Amino acid sequence: MICIIFLNLHKERILKTMDQLFLFTSTIFMGFFAIMNPLANAPIFIALTQNIEDNKKKKKIAFNSVLYAFIIVAVFCISGQIIFKLFGITLPAFQITGGALLFLVGFHMVNGQHSAVQHPNSDHVKEEVKQKVKDASSSIAISPLAIPLLAGPGTISTAMNFVGEKSGLDPFWHTTLVVGVFLSMCVITYLFFIGGQRIVKFLGHGVIDVISRLMGLILAVIAVQMIISGIKNTVDMFFH
Repeated sequence: MICIIFLNLHKERILKTMDQLFLFTSTIFMGFFAIMNPLANAPIFIALTQNIEDNKKKKKIAFNSVLYAFIIVAVFCISGQIIFKLFGITLPAFQITGGALLFLVGFHMVNGQHSAVQHPNSDHVKEEVKQKVKDASSSIAISPLAIPLLAGPGTISTAMNFVGEKSGLDPFWHTTLVVGVFLSMCVITYLFFIGGQRIVKFLGHGVIDVISRLMGLILAVIAVQMIISGIKNTVDMFFH
């Protein structure tokens, strides 16, 4: 009875808070989805593991790549401020640098430009990837999949930027929310990796290319916003 009365008295406030949390969570999810872009990364995973015939090994590489990425981003989310103080780095500097790097990634995506690792078409690149798989297939999970594909400077900057924003939550739950959303993106990315062949076959490279360009535009916008926030925070540091 008391709970019902409390809910009725604070109904509007609760609904407003829930709307804010939903909007904030949706923003975090879209930000991570844009930067990690599992649709575009699925063909990269296929290219890097095309010489591995054992499906269990492919799944292990996919799992390890998202696991390493999650650990890296979670550490920065939880201990980012300590790491910054240790190396004498300020958040505005990280925002501006990360935003610049993220903008370059988005710019290349919008223009449909990819590195040799993303599109190993030449015989030389194919042979290099094949040799890497033969020598140490587990290393692919660390580089280039986990770093920098999934947990590069752009992803870390995006995560740190979300951690630094205000949501009305307690700092602990705020950080937990950001890490939790990133965990869900890691799970989605893993599913895209192991089901990459079917996804590419169903959508086609043309559709994936269009989606990648749209994700690139979103990344560029996020990058510009991060740079603006970094400049604003820099001005606040010097004049306040």
